[in-house]
Amino acid sequence: MASIQPELWVDGAATAVEFYAAAFGARVLHRVGDGEDVVAQLDVGGAVFWVVQADAGRRRLSPPAAGGTTGRVLLVVDDPEAVHARAVAAGATATSAVAPEHGWLVGRIVDPFGHEWEIGRPG
Repeated sequence: MASIQPELWVDGAATAVEFYAAAFGARVLHRVGDGEDVVAQLDVGGAVFWVVQADAGRRRLSPPAAGGTTGRVLLVVDDPEAVHARAVAAGATATSAVAPEHGWLVGRIVDPFGHEWEIGRPG
């Protein structure tokens, strides 16, 4: 068995956990820490990722501190339109509406912490 569980470095990790719960319906699997300085493992329908407080001293830069982002997360869901709309309602910025592209139905957002997401499904 293999899996990839990305770790997102954010300014305000506890606030980010709340955003991902509201935007994507994320469930907290594991959480440690106090205040905004938390480490949390989240699950969105079997897609697992981590949210961690950014720390420049440990070279863990949030997108704003890095001056941009170095990648994008693709969240594969059954209903991209609904999840895209929910994320925008929770505070994300839509960068493209959900539409057919390269054999996928996909839309893009930037979350309030600067991370880019594609929300889509094949077909």
